[in-house]
Parts: sequence; structure tokens; C-alpha cells
Amino acid sequence: MVGQLAVLAFSTIDTMLVGRAGATDLAALAIGSSAYVTVFIGLMGVVLAVGPIAGQLFGAKHHAQAGAQLHQAMWLALLLAVPGCLLLLFPYPFLALSRAEPAVAEKVRGYLGALAFALPFALLFTAFRGFNTAVSRPKIVMALQLGSLALKLPLTAWLVFGGAGLPALGAVGAGLATTICMSLQTAAAWAVLRHDPFYAPFALGTRLQRPHRASLLALLRLGVPMGGSVMVEVTGFSLMAIFIARLGTVPVAGHQIALNLVSAMFMVPLAIANASGTLVAQGIGAGDLREARRVGWHGLELGALVAAAMGAAVWLLREPILSAYTRDAAIVAAALPLLAWVVLFHIADAAQTVAAFVLRAWRIAVVPMLIYVTAIWGVGLAGGYALAFDLLGATPPSLRGAPGFWAAATAGLVLAGAALSGFLLWMLRRQRAAAVN
Repeated sequence: MVGQLAVLAFSTIDTMLVGRAGATDLAALAIGSSAYVTVFIGLMGVVLAVGPIAGQLFGAKHHAQAGAQLHQAMWLALLLAVPGCLLLLFPYPFLALSRAEPAVAEKVRGYLGALAFALPFALLFTAFRGFNTAVSRPKIVMALQLGSLALKLPLTAWLVFGGAGLPALGAVGAGLATTICMSLQTAAAWAVLRHDPFYAPFALGTRLQRPHRASLLALLRLGVPMGGSVMVEVTGFSLMAIFIARLGTVPVAGHQIALNLVSAMFMVPLAIANASGTLVAQGIGAGDLREARRVGWHGLELGALVAAAMGAAVWLLREPILSAYTRDAAIVAAALPLLAWVVLFHIADAAQTVAAFVLRAWRIAVVPMLIYVTAIWGVGLAGGYALAFDLLGATPPSLRGAPGFWAAATAGLVLAGAALSGFLLWMLRRQRAAAVN
């Protein structure tokens, strides 16, 4: 959880510092970060297929084979970085969807151009993170993420606001700071793999093993639907920012703050989901299917319970929390109604996340992807667009604009959470019945 919060703190720092640089820079950050997240998270989901595969091998005590999976995941990360960097360097599709004003579009191009150089390092570190989670060693990942975060804050402040002979770069400076931090973080991870004796049983060696066709195909078979699921989930929200940008600078700035807040909250159930998926995969590899089923279901219960408590706390403290992001009363007023859905939103988000991770540990990824397409894109994004822009001519005034997107997104998450939890329960009961027979 600490590691995940450190990752999110990167974007939180960007939002809070760039928000003080002006509404134009914050709007550019909202569009640019949505584009980057769309590209990175989709590719990240494919690379993270190393987790369930290496976790099962680790549970079966096949350490050298688990280590080989890390090498193949790193090759996969480098391969996927090529199209990802091209999309960031030439972001016309995102700018066309957002219909950003010229001043905002120029800053978006600069921001994404800087992040294009961060993407390969971010994907390589994703392979490192997925492997370490799979072998129950998340503390080293957390330590590296915290070290990177310690550098991120002062570096971003300097590049955003300028000083010491450097002009203020605004949103572009935030992108440059992320690139510098990610490159140093990945270099440190490689040094850990080479020198830490913990990794000796995994036979990692001092350089990458050659690409192995069968291993890469196995990663892709699991990773493509995993990445598809993550991409659908993320684009359901990143495209919200791009569409909301059509409404003006203030609405999209308010959306960016509300989205950053719920993303920070999401790190807690995401951590529970990671832990649950890891223990389930290890149990499967060890042949203890009863324990794998038990941990998976209890992870879902725990995630929903914690989410309910967090959602209620944020709802009660919403005004002082939003005031910490920005002094602009108009932006706070735009963000405030979006949090009307925060309790239900967060509980459903937690349930769907934990259920999806547990299913991936069983190497089930296609059904969750289909559920996400229906719930997140169909109900959430398409429904939100219809409400926000009053396509049917019957949207209440309170649900026009950004609030319509958030209402539909909440409905989509409720559907996804219910469908994934129900499918997980059905699968576990079916396995239990088969074991009894």
C-alpha cells in the first residue's frame, strides 16, 4: 500500500503544484496525464502478467524458472514501449478528442513529449515490481518508490515554478521531473537485482537472457486480456477528462482534482488486491487450492469493508480536502459535486479490483475484460457522455456536464463490481464442489 501511494503521490504532487501555476497548466495536465495514463496503464497491464505466472512458479519452488519470467517480462516491456512512445510523441488523437484550446494543446504536447522518455523506464520498473510482488518481496519496491518520491517533490517544484536561472515550465516541468525520477528509479532497481543476495536462487545473472518465444507468448496470452481490462478501466476515466475538457478549463480542472483524490483512495484496495492475488497464485503453485480459495474471498471482503470506511471519511472531510489542492474557489466549486458519489464509487471500485486480481491469479482474464467493456465503457463512459451533453434531451440540470460523467461512472463500477464478484463466487463454488466430488 505504501508503494502504491508513493506512485500516486507523483501525480498528486503534479496536480497540487501545477494547480498553483494556473488553470491553463492544470487543464493541460488533466488532458496530458489522462493520455499518458491511457498509454502506460494499458501496456503496464500486459507486463504485469509476470505476477501470476512467476507467483505460481515461486509457490511451486521453481525459483530459476520464476527468475526467467522476469527477463522475458523486461523484453516485453521494451517491445511495448516502442508504440507507446510514438503515441506520446504524436498525441493528435487525444488532442482531437479533447478539442483543447491552442494554449492548452501546446502545453499538452510538451508534457507528453517529456513523458515519452519516461515510458520505457516505467515499464521496465513494472516488470521489476510485478516480479517482486509475486515472490513476496514488496518492501524493496516500496523503498525505491519512496526514494524516487523524495526526489520528485523538490525537482517538480523547481521545474514547474523555475528558479536558479531556469524559467517556469509549468506542466512541462512536471513531465520532465517524472522522467528524471523514473530513470533513476529503474537504474536503482537493476543494481538491486545484480547485487542483492536474495535474488541468487532465481539465477538472474548480470545481463538479460535471450528472448524466449514460448515464455513471451505465455505472457501475452495472459497479459493481453489483463492489459485490455486495465486499459478499459483506465480509459473509462481518462477519456472522461478529455471529454470534460470540451466544457472549459474550470470543469476539467475540477475533475482533475476529484479524480486525483479518488485515485489516491484507490491505492488502498489496489494494495489489498495485489496481496490477495499474490497469495492466491502462490497457493495455486503450492497445490493448496483450499487456501487459495479462502484467501481470495476474504481479500474481497476486506477490500469492500476498508473502502466503505474510507469513502465515508472523505465525504465528511471533502471541503477541507479540496481546499488543500487549490485556492481557486471556482475550481473547488466544480470539484465538490463530483464527490457526491464517493462512498458508493469507492466500495464498487474496491470490489471489482480485488475480484479481478484474484481471477487473474487463477489465470482467468478474458471474462473480466468482457465485463469491463460492458460496464465501464458501455454504462460508464457512453452513459456519462449521454448525460453530460444531454444527448437524449432529458438530463436533469444537476447531471449535465461533469456530474453526469461521475454518476454514470459510479453506475458502471457498481455493475463491474457486482458482476466480477458474482463470477468469482461462482468459480470458487464450482471448484469447491469439484474438490468434494
